[in-house]
Amino acid sequence: MKYTGNVIKYGDNVDTDVIIPARYLNTSDHNELASHCMEDLDKTFVSRVQQGDIITAGQNFGCGSSREHAPIAIKASGVSLVIAKSFARIFYRNSIVECPEAVDGISEGDKVEADLDSGIIRNLTTGKEYKTEPFPEFVQKIIENGGLMQSIANGIIA
Repeated sequence: MKYTGNVIKYGDNVDTDVIIPARYLNTSDHNELASHCMEDLDKTFVSRVQQGDIITAGQNFGCGSSREHAPIAIKASGVSLVIAKSFARIFYRNSIVECPEAVDGISEGDKVEADLDSGIIRNLTTGKEYKTEPFPEFVQKIIENGGLMQSIANGIIA
């Protein structure tokens, strides 16, 4: 399972209130949520995010209130992966890769490839590589099937 994209970089404590502001929680339309993703943190995000882009962030990504709209907004905006130094407990299962060294070594706009089968993150811009834990097979199956709820509905996991 490989993801390749350009990096949009944020700092520490990116909370769910800036991922998708509360004023937009009255919709479940994925495109509408994507159109407001990160707008209180980064007014340029929606206009510059491209399909497959990767967010890198510091400590405690996804802190704040528990809302399913936040990961939906990120995914619907085209982001393929979030790599952070750490994730908030309430957000951990929505995002995948913790790798502080990669976050420190990757800059805004770098092109990155993350091979989650091998646990290798490559900065294609600089040529540097970072190691993280590869995904266990059961996690790969969940992702391939569209997430936990879809995997349960498809009988992939019980």
